[in-house]
Amino acid sequence: MPTYQYACTACGHQLEAVQSFTDAPLTECPECDGTLRKLFSGVGVVFKGSGFYRTDSRKASGGSSSSSSGSSGSSSSSSSSSSSSASS
Repeated sequence: MPTYQYACTACGHQLEAVQSFTDAPLTECPECDGTLRKLFSGVGVVFKGSGFYRTDSRKASGGSSSSSSGSSGSSSSSSSSSSSSASS
């Protein structure tokens, strides 16, 4: 269940309440019987770095295909050197 923050408009008292989504919001301050208002804050989770978007995976797949073609080129040069060593 989410935790909501409230502040009293009269005395400034702040409190937190664990409530279900279906519960009615609190309206009365427990300190002075004033009116409460719900406080909203920034999001607590921030995703940084690569790998969180569809386009990030496309860049990675493009880079791996170029490195695989480079390894196949090196294997062909090694096979030609092995064939020359076999003929000697």
